[in-house]
Amino acid sequence: MAVENWVSREIAELTAFRRDLHENPELLYETHRTAAKVAGALRAAGCNEVIEGIGRTGVVGVIRGRAAGRTIGLRADMDALPIQEATGLPFASKVPGKMHACGHDGHTTMLLGAARHLAETRAFDGTVIVIFQPAEEGGAGALAMIEDGLFDRWPCDEVYGMHNMPNLPLGQFTTCKGPNMGAVDMLDITITGKGGHAAQPHHSVDPMPALAGIVQAIHGMSARSIDPFDSHVVSLCVVEGGDAFNVIPQQITVKGTVRTLSETVRDHVEARVRTIVENIAAGNACIGQVSYERSYPVLVNHDLETEFAAEAARTVAGAENVSLSMTPTLGGEDFAFMLQKVPGCMINVGNGSSANLHHPEYAFNDAVIGWGCSYWVQLVRDRLNGN
Repeated sequence: MAVENWVSREIAELTAFRRDLHENPELLYETHRTAAKVAGALRAAGCNEVIEGIGRTGVVGVIRGRAAGRTIGLRADMDALPIQEATGLPFASKVPGKMHACGHDGHTTMLLGAARHLAETRAFDGTVIVIFQPAEEGGAGALAMIEDGLFDRWPCDEVYGMHNMPNLPLGQFTTCKGPNMGAVDMLDITITGKGGHAAQPHHSVDPMPALAGIVQAIHGMSARSIDPFDSHVVSLCVVEGGDAFNVIPQQITVKGTVRTLSETVRDHVEARVRTIVENIAAGNACIGQVSYERSYPVLVNHDLETEFAAEAARTVAGAENVSLSMTPTLGGEDFAFMLQKVPGCMINVGNGSSANLHHPEYAFNDAVIGWGCSYWVQLVRDRLNGN
């Protein structure tokens, strides 16, 4: 079927909407302008209800079909990243240090385009809940919306998300059943010794040897205490300590991230990191402390709903352009919180050749808009018995 005619007719207007969002990026929960534009567009489209301020700055639109029936949720994220854009595009970000470097402007536009068509045609039985979420980039906006009553006020039988994927060819879709994206944990290690003059280390307790041992042991842990088939990453990314070339520091801090695809491995990694830090620090006459914060859970696609999502994508793009063999990624995604509450699936749509997500030169491909809109509409038709 490919891109539908109605999308082709509206593509110029949708592209202009997307580029306006791109020029005016907003971070985390500060998506006030974006949310207002989305809410205004949903009202203009004729949604039955448009509710703002869910999860601080989230927007929910309710579209009722021609008859009673089941309810499905469709979700898009709205926030940008604290990155200085380097694309050189004529519609590049006007806000220094902020950029839509993950394509959330495109995600918002694709769902909005689908919502407009669904509200106009009502060619389905049941209810569609379109969910526009803030703060995906580290702020857990999905959880905030849930805690603010998202699924209590609008109970959904299924919920679906979609993300663009750089370097997946345009017009292709990919996903997989089960664990699809990693849990995101944050690690903060403190090693405390006794500072002093670098020329008299015997009067100090140098935390540097403890640091060296801890770094080696954590990396060795990944290679030797976890099944190689259990995907995980421990990356130590920040080291802070010391102020002068001739002073042994009193304290060193190390910060990093842990990514896993199962709760069992997640528990094991946390326990092992604590043991390594405390024991190696003690062996070097230091004190080792770990602050371990669990953020987003593993994103787990439900088997049946993943088949539903793939079937809708096949109708739009052709069976040869849809894969259920995606290799899971250890990148995080807070849509995982929604999938813990309601069965559903996250699918990826090809963005064509581009820089990777979260890169200053990343560019959302406006040609994706038609594919994404068509997918959303087809999914609603399939799941709500439309024509």
